[in-house]
Amino acid sequence: MKKLLLLTAVAGLFAFSSVNAQTKTPKLSIGAEFGFPMGDFGDVFNFGYGGSLQYQHPVAPSLLLTGSAGYTEFTTKKVAGLSYSTGSIPVKAGARYYFGENFFAGAELGAAFSTESGEGNSTAFVYAPGIGIDYPVSDKGSVELGARYEAWSANSTTNGFIGLRLAYNFGL
Repeated sequence: MKKLLLLTAVAGLFAFSSVNAQTKTPKLSIGAEFGFPMGDFGDVFNFGYGGSLQYQHPVAPSLLLTGSAGYTEFTTKKVAGLSYSTGSIPVKAGARYYFGENFFAGAELGAAFSTESGEGNSTAFVYAPGIGIDYPVSDKGSVELGARYEAWSANSTTNGFIGLRLAYNFGL
């Protein structure tokens, strides 16, 4: 009963909160990306980092379509004192929905293109659900902090990681 009451209160809060005016204009953002590998992927790789560009286009008062591209590099754990890194170019499209003033949830689908040559380095299918906050700092600018689970599937293997993105959004 307590869970039902809590869910009803949270739903009511979202239903009666206003949507930030920033969601009504297109935005372009540039951000720093950080990845923390999980599962079998985390057994081999330590940490990922990179950057991305994202375009956000409003289609409803609190709904935006997104398109993003970037570069992500993961570094392996040291084995016998040696390590290497591998890079990919993820290209994704999706949607973002704002709840209340600044909070959003979104999902993207796309492909990650390996920058390495050789066997085992191929294009992977990408899916990435996430949440975040978009905090206005000027009339047309905002700072965004987002967290997501991102998975890359290729060659009957799925590598997943927790991704963090710190970005600056420019209103267009």
